[in-house]
Amino acid sequence: MSNPSQDTPKARILALVEDQPEDSSYDEILHELAFVRMVERGVADADAGRVISHEEIKRRLDAWSR
Repeated sequence: MSNPSQDTPKARILALVEDQPEDSSYDEILHELAFVRMVERGVADADAGRVISHEEIKRRLDAWSR
């Protein structure tokens, strides 16, 4: 979605909805919108250096499971 005409959230959402199959359910479309948003946020976090190493996550999960 790097088309300059799709720079607004509304334009990106409309394009995503238009790309869905005609028989998509309301829930399927909402799921796709949420998934794309989560990926966008994850990429933005990674680009900004807001990441946690695999080792740190493993340590935290081990601590939580005690």
